[in-house]
Amino acid sequence: MSKREKAEELFLKGYNCAQAVAGAYAEEMGMDFDTVVKTVSSFGGGMGRLREVCGTVSGMFFVAGAIYGYQDPKDIAAKKEHYERIQLLASQFKEETGSIICRELLGVKGKDTSPAPEARTKEYYQKRPCVKMAGLAADILEKYMAETS
Repeated sequence: MSKREKAEELFLKGYNCAQAVAGAYAEEMGMDFDTVVKTVSSFGGGMGRLREVCGTVSGMFFVAGAIYGYQDPKDIAAKKEHYERIQLLASQFKEETGSIICRELLGVKGKDTSPAPEARTKEYYQKRPCVKMAGLAADILEKYMAETS
């Protein structure tokens, strides 16, 4: 199963957007699945449903940090390299979608910021591109990892 398929499957099971992407990579990060989904649970809905940076993008960045991130705060070269990586991943996502901002992707500018998640109904999945966004973020990361390994 591809990472795209795994992320989409997790989203359809009810995990939020960030959990779906990060959860698909738990093994590669050397973390257990439950720890991963709990750790990124705040990032769903564009940071706690604030509709800021898309949760799928945040999940993708979380995975990139866990796998490629730097540890030494004085290692400026490593920090620069990692930030370049994050900007590259973001630009690839934005190239496909037009934005990395949740409310822009959903077309809800200024609306729909209640902390209560919507019920996952057939109508929900028809109006929300989130499952596809989760798949896209997972796919971008999978391709990046294949190219850099």
